[in-house]
Order: sequence, then C-alpha cells, then structure tokens
Amino acid sequence: MTSPPPSGSPIRVLIADDQEIVRTGFRFFLDAQPDITVVAEAADGEEAVALARRERPDVCLLDIRMPRLDGLEVTRLLAGPQVADPMRVVVVTTFDLDEYVYGALRGGACGFLLKDSGPTLLAEAVRAAAAGDSLVSPSVTVRLLKHVTAHRTTATASARPAEILTDRELDVVRLVALGRTNAEIAAGLYVSLSTVKTHLSSVQSKLSARNRVEIAAWAWQHGHGRPGG
Repeated sequence: MTSPPPSGSPIRVLIADDQEIVRTGFRFFLDAQPDITVVAEAADGEEAVALARRERPDVCLLDIRMPRLDGLEVTRLLAGPQVADPMRVVVVTTFDLDEYVYGALRGGACGFLLKDSGPTLLAEAVRAAAAGDSLVSPSVTVRLLKHVTAHRTTATASARPAEILTDRELDVVRLVALGRTNAEIAAGLYVSLSTVKTHLSSVQSKLSARNRVEIAAWAWQHGHGRPGG
C-alpha cells in the first residue's frame, strides 16, 4: 500500500472523470484546501491508470462511467488484491447502485461517495483515504454493508465467531461498521490512535479480513453493526 504522505506534506490527488466540469469543480475545491493538492487529471480510464502509475498520488478519485476503462476496472488495476503496491482509491459517482458500490469496494477502493455528497465530505474522504481509513457516503453505508454481507463468496471472516474477539475489539468493530475513522474511534473509546490501530490489526488477523470493509461486513452479518449491537 502506498505510504501516507509525510507529516506536513500536502495529500497528492489524481482526479479521473470524463466530464471536464466535474474535474474542474473538484480541483477548484480540493486545491483550496491547505493540506490537499491535485497533481493530475484524467478524462478516461486508460489515462487514469497511466497517470496514477507515473505520478503515484496519495489518493485517486475515480468516476465509475468513463471511456476506454470504467472506474471499477481502473480500481482493480490500481488497488485490487493482485496489485503488489496498491494505491488508495475513492470512487465518486452519480450512480447510487448496489453493484457499483459492491464492485468498487471489493475491487480495492477504500471509499465510495456520491457526487451530491458535497465538497466537505469529498475532502474528508480524501483525508481518510490518505490516512488509511475508509469513508462511504452515509446514504449508502448501511445498505452497502448488508449487500456486502449477503454477497460474500469467500469463507473468510463470515465463519468466525464473535467469541474470538475481546470486548474492546468488538467495541472497535462496531464503530468500524458504523463508518467511523480511526481518529473517531479513538475519541469515542478514549484511547490513543495507536491503540485503535493495534486492535484493528488483531481483528483483521483473527477474522482473516483483508480490510476494514470486510470487518464491517462481518459485524453486520453477526449483529454487531448497530449502536449497542
């Protein structure tokens, strides 16, 4: 996985969207953030892959429907399970369709936003991705996780009992399932960020989960995806 940007360095972002007005709007807002800079733009999927591999941005923002290669295929090529040094990908799309959400996150994306989520959430998603966290549009989070749970095709985390996790690890898992970032989990549980990361590492190992999306899917499948669940 691409390392987080050094402390004090701006988060380098690539924007891939076939609509110039969208790219311009995203660039205008993100470049206005003191901690984010747009380093490349692509109008189609093939260009996005080439630029991403050349520039190695900290975060790639990808539209779903693009010419030549769609966003799901680009995600798989840049962040999929077979990629030796995967990048951090956030899919930003107009289309609130389950198959897109599921396909993006299973393909390696660490975030999924609708274009009408607003610029503030867009910046938050970029920051979360750069920090190794995930952010999914609140409007699709619950439905997404239920969908992922219902369509799991591997016998990874789904078969593992809750008893293998400690009470504190379950607390962390519940908050992951609710879409909280590591920083929010630390604040909510009154622990340090490093403690949260330690718990997450242990949870991933115990559940054989590839990422926090699979942790969240396990939580929903086993009744730990709701506050107090």
